[in-house]
Amino acid sequence: VDWVGVTFVLDRRGSPSPHANEARGERGHSLTGQTILIAAFSGRALAQSARRAGYLPLVVDAFGDMDTRAAADLYTRLPSAIRHGFAAKTLFAALDGLVDCAPSPPVGIILGSGFEDRPKLMESLDARYHLLGSKADIVRQVKDPAEFFPLLRSIGIAHPETVLTPPESTQGWLAKRMGGAGGAHIRDLENFSKSPEKHYFQRRLDGIAMSVFAVASKGGVALELSRQWTAPSQRKPYRYGGAVIVEYSETAAEEVMVSAAATLIELLDPVGLVSFDFIVQDDRAYLLEINPRPGATLDIFDDVGGNLFRAHVEAGLGRELWQERDLPTAQSRAAAILYADRCSIMAGEIDWPDWTADRPAPGTPIPAEAPIATVFADGANADEAERLARSRLSTLADLVYTASHKT
Repeated sequence: VDWVGVTFVLDRRGSPSPHANEARGERGHSLTGQTILIAAFSGRALAQSARRAGYLPLVVDAFGDMDTRAAADLYTRLPSAIRHGFAAKTLFAALDGLVDCAPSPPVGIILGSGFEDRPKLMESLDARYHLLGSKADIVRQVKDPAEFFPLLRSIGIAHPETVLTPPESTQGWLAKRMGGAGGAHIRDLENFSKSPEKHYFQRRLDGIAMSVFAVASKGGVALELSRQWTAPSQRKPYRYGGAVIVEYSETAAEEVMVSAAATLIELLDPVGLVSFDFIVQDDRAYLLEINPRPGATLDIFDDVGGNLFRAHVEAGLGRELWQERDLPTAQSRAAAILYADRCSIMAGEIDWPDWTADRPAPGTPIPAEAPIATVFADGANADEAERLARSRLSTLADLVYTASHKT
């Protein structure tokens, strides 16, 4: 995989295993033994990366998957967050409980998805635990359409036409929830029936979904590219489906994406892992949003030593990125999400393939259209990896539904 403006590279002589404790402390990094707090809707990817980097993760999330619990040194589940989001009272109680039982004081807290619309909560978490990553003011700025899109216009970064009130003609427009993540919140405006409050409206552009994944620190910036796709359902037509690593080939659109990401990193000064989502039409790329946090593509870009997690921590502590000596040739890697699109189920006893993650415990109720698990696939190129991932979705769906009980 090619890096752009390389100041930090990953050792990919083997993709990260979806198993929680595999490769713990490998690739020349000794175990730190330090504890670190993680809070996210799903904390599995962060917890496993933390383990690979040698940290002891203290995890709060909403799903309680078996491999998340296995990766965590200590764990608490807050299932109400799935429907209502994280509430300060219950989240602080859960985190304080983990800290009280931890073998050592945590070096800080890393936040995954679930906080994009809660900058005040982020500020409180930072004050108590020290947030490692982009602070609340950056999240507030990039998730406020009244501030973000005028900023893009002022510096000449292309983006879809965006307005704060519904346009008179709904045809060809999308409704997006402010601070939403994962695509499940996006609706075609002609089918949008909710209050326009806390939503913004964007002209729909057809094209290829691409993302720039970045590591930003005092030592410089490293960038990588992925291609993404949706897993549409009747109620959620723009739901996130998966992503695959794409080799940087210096196309005009890729150069636009890299330039836009580099400009915004310099201007906004995010910390650690951050991603930039685009729609690509031929040689043009339009920026949709920035996610200044570890995102879904952590799974495909991280390596067997957890170097991305380590880089995020180091950046959050204000340190420069270290450098590895070489960048071996690597295959492309894809990850895709299996959803309960056949019907709601009760998870059964399954002999999970080693290319799966986010494995629900037996007896877990999974509502219709909710995520069930994640599949991984490696290939000689992006197309091959994506094809295998999609094939594995079908294989896993048959396995899951055969072993499950319908609800």
